[in-house]
Formats: sequence, structure tokens, C-alpha cells
Amino acid sequence: MNFWNKTITKIFKSPSTVHKPSNTESHKEPLTTKLQENMQHIKTTLGNSSDLVIREFIIGSEYQIHAAIFYTDGLADSKSVQQFIMESLLVDIPKLDAIDSSDQDTTQVLRDHILTVGDVKDVSEFSSLFTSLLSGDAILLLDGYDQGFTIGMRGWKDRAVSETTTETVIRGPKEGFTESLRTNTALIRRKIKDPHLWLETKEIGRVTKTDVAIMYIKGIVDDAIVKEVHARLDRIDIDGILDSGYIEELIEDETYTPFPTVYHTERPDVIAADLLEGKVAILVDGTPIVLVVPTMLISFLQAAEDYYQRADVSTLIRMLRFLTIFISLLGPSLYIAITTFHQEMLPTQLLISLAAQREGVPFPAFIEALMMEVSFEILREASLRLPKAIAQSISIVGTLVIGTAAVEAGIISAAMVIVVAITAISSFVLPAYDLAMTIRMLRFVMMGLAASFGLFGIIIGIIAIVLHLCSLRSFGIPYMSPFAPFILDDMKDTIFRAPRWAMFTRPRLINPKNIRREQSTPPQKPRDNTGG
Repeated sequence: MNFWNKTITKIFKSPSTVHKPSNTESHKEPLTTKLQENMQHIKTTLGNSSDLVIREFIIGSEYQIHAAIFYTDGLADSKSVQQFIMESLLVDIPKLDAIDSSDQDTTQVLRDHILTVGDVKDVSEFSSLFTSLLSGDAILLLDGYDQGFTIGMRGWKDRAVSETTTETVIRGPKEGFTESLRTNTALIRRKIKDPHLWLETKEIGRVTKTDVAIMYIKGIVDDAIVKEVHARLDRIDIDGILDSGYIEELIEDETYTPFPTVYHTERPDVIAADLLEGKVAILVDGTPIVLVVPTMLISFLQAAEDYYQRADVSTLIRMLRFLTIFISLLGPSLYIAITTFHQEMLPTQLLISLAAQREGVPFPAFIEALMMEVSFEILREASLRLPKAIAQSISIVGTLVIGTAAVEAGIISAAMVIVVAITAISSFVLPAYDLAMTIRMLRFVMMGLAASFGLFGIIIGIIAIVLHLCSLRSFGIPYMSPFAPFILDDMKDTIFRAPRWAMFTRPRLINPKNIRREQSTPPQKPRDNTGG
């Protein structure tokens, strides 16, 4: 326990334990009025990196001012630097000379009359200068001035917006998030064109300085949840954030649980729907995975396509999804319990058939199931790591060859192969990969309980899982809502999906102040003009 306490203390801010890098302290100094000193300091700090581009030139003919442009090759758009900065400064010399004669500040003249770029900000210290420079902005410094400009010139290569590979749908939008934070925020704003969709950005990571954005709809979201999100993000003090998974582990309510308490997705339409329910989206630059808080268990069982189909079709698919959860979790354990302890529950003919299959099998049912489940998990992970061209063929051939050979060798019974196969297929029905991983882990626990105590062990395991789920919270919201606590009005979007006109309220625990989203108006039948 002391080890975990020390680890957590090191991650979160504590002035007495967290050590700041020395190079960060050295950056917190103002710019000097000498251009050459500023240039030398930038070069030295970056180790004379070869991707640092420096262009020195002179502004004006009568009032000559030495200046320099800095940008990082590969992060900044060099063509835009040439077109919108260099040409403006070198071609508009008469304009600058005419304005200089009025004794105006040169930096103000450059900002108001010369530079044609929209994103121009002042910079006066090296800390913000290096952050902007390494984020893709161009830096303009003048000799004789202790203030420069950061000019928005970010132009690195982005992955094009394409269909997500993990959350495919038959009907609905096909676009998915990319690794660019600004592209992701734009995809969400295309869905929600409301001025109350607010975006706030933080910088997390002492070394990586990763941009983390928080999006919510003001007036719909609970202000207490937004405040809690800010508080948890502000407590993070770590060297680097490379993926939203870092943020997820550092802000979740409960660490010691196999169940995910922070929802994530790659689909902009899912994020837009969650924002309209009063949730908060957390976007991390450099990853297409967007986090959503707070979340509930039922959210991991809902797919985007549920809301694009008719209510009856969506309800049928959702009920099938709930059935596959129980099959995936309890399939092998029920087989173990019944064949080992409760044979009287089986019909006589089935019992005789199973006994004949297991006649030459040297292992008990639990060892059978354990070997098959471990073998399948190995094949599943191998198919994920192999190149796509051969992954599918290897997984199919490996499963068929191993299963058939094991049955023919008398190591595994044919019935066990069927049970494990149905269990594996059922796990793929779950739309959320995180929840599927949880079910895979708990499956082994339930198998052990079934081998030890039979059906009584399975019942004990189910009770323990339910009690654990009821104890979980996600940013203060009960994880099992609306089942526990039971909220009748919110049950319209759980196991059953009510018609669209009946889903006129938002979840009450997430959004206590703005419940109604539409008027409850059942569709009217058209008039019959045929005279019938």
C-alpha cells in the first residue's frame, strides 16, 4: 500500500515531491532587446537542431530594422511563411517607412498594417516562445525589442478524415476522428452549430506540452461536472501525455475495478449525442480517441446505429446484445458447473452423448475450458498484431486446425469446442471493446467459481459483480443508473429503445437542471383522402 501511495503522490502535484526539469526553469526568462542574443539562446536550447529554420532579413529602407523568422521544418507550413510573412515584410517596405515617420511603435505597425495573418500573438518570454515554436507556429523577433510575435503557421501532414475501423455502422455517418485536435473539434462543431458549445484548452505534460480540450454545451451540462473535470485535469502533473488513455487512468473515480468508468469513442456523432445529453467531452491532441464523462454501464451497450434504425429494430438488436453478454460471461462456466456437479439438469439423451464424447478425455471440464480459452485468447491477440494481409487467414486456419486436432487427439471434447466458439463469437457482438475486455477477464473468474462450487459459485460471482457495479461512480454519477438507483423515466433508452418522439427528456442524474430536450408529440396519422 505504501508503494501505491508514493506512486500516486508522484503523479499528482505536490511541491515537496514533484521535481521540475531544469530546462523548464531556464525557459522562464524574458526576451532581450538584442536579436543575436535571442537567436543564440534559441539555438543553444534546441541543441542546434537541424529542423530549426532561421531566416534573417532587414525590414524597411529608411528605418532599417534587423529581424529574424524562426519555424520548425515539418511542423510549420513553409509556403505560408513565405507567402504571408516574408512577402508582407519585404514587399510592403514603402508602407512601413511611411508609417514609421509618424513615430508609432514598430511592433504595433507590423501587427496592424503589415502582417496579413489572422493568428498573431505577442510573445515576451522564452517559455511561451518554445511552446509555440515546437507546436508549428512561426516566431518573428526584432532587433531592439524585447517582444516578438507568434504567428499561426501550423501545417504538418494530417491523416485524412476516414471511416473508423473499430465502430463501423451500416446506417449512419462514416467519418471518424483523426490525430489532429483542431480537425476533431471542427467535426464536432459541424454536428452542433450552437454558440453555447464551449471549448476550453489546457496544456498538460511538462515535456510533451500536449493540448487537451474540454467541450460541453453551456446551459445543458451540469456546472458541477465541468468544475470537477477541470479540477481533476489541473491535478495532473506528469512528464508527457501521448494518448487519451493517460488522461483516462488519471481522472477515473475508481482504479481497482475491471470495468471502464470513462467512455471513449472515435465517432463525432456519438460525441455530439453525448454532449446533447449534458456530458463533457475530453479531446487530446495526437489521438483519435475522445473521452466522455460521466458515463454509465448502459452506455457501453449502446451502439450509434441504435438511434438511426427504427425503434423496434433497435430494441431487438439491443436485447440480442444483452443476451450475448450473458453467453460471453457465463457460457463456459455453466457448461463446467452442469457437467461436473449438476448432471441431473440435462436430458438423458444429451447426458449420454456428452458422456460418450468425454470418455477418452483425460482432463476435467475446467481444464478443458481453460486450455481452449487460453488458446483462443492467444490466437485473438496474434491476429491483432499480425499484418492485415495474413491476420484473418492465420486466425481462421489456426482456430480450425487447433480445434479439430485437439478433438481428434482426445484432448478436448467436441461439445467444449462448440461452447468456447459460441462464447468467443458472442464477445464480438459488444460494441465497446473495453467492456468486452472486462467480460473476457471475468470469464476466467466465473470458470474457477463454477469448477469449485458449481451453480452456487456462479450465483456468488454474479452477486459479487452486481454489488461491485452498484458501488462504482463516474464523476459522482452512479455507474448502474438508471437501474440502481431505479429511474423509470430514464428506462426508455436502456434494454428497450423507445420511439424518438417519446425520448423527450435527458438523463436526470447527469442533467438535473435542463431535463426536456423536445416536446412529447406522438406522430399524427395523415388524413385519408380516398373517401374510405
